[in-house]
Amino acid sequence: MSKSSVSTNIVAVRQRLEQALVDAGRPHDDAHLLAVSKTKPERDLRDAFEAGQRAFGENYLQEALDKQRALSDLAIEWHFIGAVQSNKARAVAEAFQWCHTVDRLKIARRLNDHRPEHLPPLNICLQVNISGEASKSGAAPDDVHDIAETLITLPRLSFRGLMALPAPSETLIEQRKPFSRLRELFESLKARHPEHPLDTLSMGMSGDLEAAIAEGATLVRVGSAIFGAR
Repeated sequence: MSKSSVSTNIVAVRQRLEQALVDAGRPHDDAHLLAVSKTKPERDLRDAFEAGQRAFGENYLQEALDKQRALSDLAIEWHFIGAVQSNKARAVAEAFQWCHTVDRLKIARRLNDHRPEHLPPLNICLQVNISGEASKSGAAPDDVHDIAETLITLPRLSFRGLMALPAPSETLIEQRKPFSRLRELFESLKARHPEHPLDTLSMGMSGDLEAAIAEGATLVRVGSAIFGAR
C-alpha cells in the first residue's frame, strides 16, 4: 500500500475512534489505536509510524521478530496478539511490551519465568472466549476470576485487563452484546481487586470499532482499515 494511503487510512480510523468516543460520552483520550500489521511489509509500518502511530500488533512470531530487527531504529511499542505456544513463550517474553493472548495459567507462568529481569514486567491481557466458540482460544468467562487470582501474583507480568475476539455480527446491537459481557467481567474484576491497575479492555476491530467503544473498549485492534485487506 502507498504511503499516502496508509496515512489517509490512519486519519480516517482515528476520526472514527474519536467520533465513537464522543457518541459514547467518553473523553477523547479514553481509548487508543493498535495497528494490526500482520503480513504487512516493513514499509507500511514505517509509513504508519511517520503518520503518528506508535503501537503495532503482530500475530506471527517469526515475522514479528524480523520486523523488529528491520525497524529497530523506530520507537515502536510491540504487542503480540497471536496464539502463544509454549515453545514460543520465551521469545514473546523477551521481545514484546504487551501480550494480549494469555489464555491459560501455563502460558502465563512461562511468560513470567522468561521475562528478563532488566525489562519492565510484561503487560498482559487475559483472553476470554466470550462467545463460547469451540474454534476460538480463550478462558471461559466462569474461569476468569480464578485465573486472575494467580495472574496478579506473577512478579514479571503486569496483568492489565481482558481481551476478546467475539463471533462476528452484522448489526451494532448484536456486536455490542459480547462486548457488554466482557465489560461486565472487567468491572467485576476491578471491584474485586481495587488495588490492582486493571485498565485495559482490548476489544474491537475494523468492522466493530464503534460497538466496542460504546461498551468501554480502551484499546481497539485495527488492521484492514489501515493497511488494506490481507
